[in-house]
Amino acid sequence: MTEYTTVSIPKELAERVETTIEGTSFSSTSDLVRFLLRSIVIQHQRSGELTEAEFEEITTQLQDLGYLE
Repeated sequence: MTEYTTVSIPKELAERVETTIEGTSFSSTSDLVRFLLRSIVIQHQRSGELTEAEFEEITTQLQDLGYLE
């Protein structure tokens, strides 16, 4: 059985994410966060470490989704 933990984000951000995922395959904010974190972890594991360009690309994607300002 998989155990879970809670990650807190500001309500305003959660609302922005809900709007962002409308019409996508993501059914919840949690689905999107799991996808993003899994993608970052997999990318890191493959390369051993993130390059500056990879970090910037991830940062830009998270900003576009409203996770970072």
